[in-house]
Amino acid sequence: MSFAYLMESFPDPTKTFVHREVSAMMALGMAPVVFSVREPSAEERSLMEGAQIPARYFPPEPELRELIERERGSFSSRQRNALSHWRSQKGDSTRVFEALWLGRELKKAGIRHVHAHFAGLAARTAWLARELWGVGYSFTGHADDIFSPEQKPISLGMLVRDARFIATETDYSRARVEEQFAGARGKTFRVFNGISVDQPPAPRDESIPPRIVSVGRLVEKKGFPTLLAACALLRDRGIEFGCDIAGSGPLDGMLRQKIAELQLGGHVLLHGLQPQSGVHALLQKARVFALAAQREGDGGSDNLPTVIMEAMLAGLPVVSTRIAGIPEMMDDGGTGLLTDENNPAALADALARLLCDEAFAQRLGAAGRKRACEKFSVTRAATELARLLISRASVTPPPAAVAANPSLKPPRFSRLKRALGL
Repeated sequence: MSFAYLMESFPDPTKTFVHREVSAMMALGMAPVVFSVREPSAEERSLMEGAQIPARYFPPEPELRELIERERGSFSSRQRNALSHWRSQKGDSTRVFEALWLGRELKKAGIRHVHAHFAGLAARTAWLARELWGVGYSFTGHADDIFSPEQKPISLGMLVRDARFIATETDYSRARVEEQFAGARGKTFRVFNGISVDQPPAPRDESIPPRIVSVGRLVEKKGFPTLLAACALLRDRGIEFGCDIAGSGPLDGMLRQKIAELQLGGHVLLHGLQPQSGVHALLQKARVFALAAQREGDGGSDNLPTVIMEAMLAGLPVVSTRIAGIPEMMDDGGTGLLTDENNPAALADALARLLCDEAFAQRLGAAGRKRACEKFSVTRAATELARLLISRASVTPPPAAVAANPSLKPPRFSRLKRALGL
């Protein structure tokens, strides 16, 4: 085991990109062990459709607290003092119990570095593991966790300051982190999320009216009300279409009410949260993929939506908005169409072009698939992260990984740095 992943919940059906990365890292021979603070429910596991990566789960919180309290005497005085302090920190009191348990497990396994996904609960636990056990950590920042972070005792600034390196999904988010935190400069790197690019483009059923598909959590930043307003404009123009929306979330009731108000029941269907097979089935029926992403009132937004990659890989043209890292994913007019956020008329115009011009849609879809294969391969992404773990965090790659991929060979003096604890 060369390093450990630390997740809040694994596997998570709303974060399939994380599962893909872990799978690719294992295929590289890096042999990470996965720790997960929370064990997913049976329903969550069923949506992952047979994901078999093993993970080590923390004891449930009541058991964890009882275990650490019972074994308090086995910890150093510094660790006991930290327990007394952090257990009273509202919002992060449980993190110290997690860190004490995790650090001991890591020491037993001889693991000196953990990588967390999201600058959230798992990263804060990793920060405390560093404080209490000297275990290094890094993390991948995604979207709201760095755009509009929660105000916790262990702040984003503290996570950035003490991380061995930070990965972000886009150049946009890398620049934003470096602008906000001087300590991030020189140790923040863009690593795209990855997708499995070996699947063929989705076959199209041209016997049905052209359909729009959109996938995402039913939350403000996905812009579904804008998409519904655009659908009403398309209907009023007499354009034949259907629209499928897959996802669940707090705006479900509001969106159903909006569909009724706009009299879109014959055009728009809400499918709820779908497994990957369900999403792929919707992509096969579609002419175009749409994501009307927008900024939220607190500054949160999408960054590099994985669903756009998946739609591009399926050979679909994409219509989305010019926010965050989305323009890094697609060329306006080359692989898809970009509009301003919160603009139903512009969104309707872009959708109409693709719904009414099949040849144009196919041309953009083919170009989008080519770009997805070249730019967003999960193997490429995992390799880039593995190189960062080796060069920036002194992770030792297993010999088999180096033999299969010589680019993973550690830089000179890395063994001496590890011996010195650097």
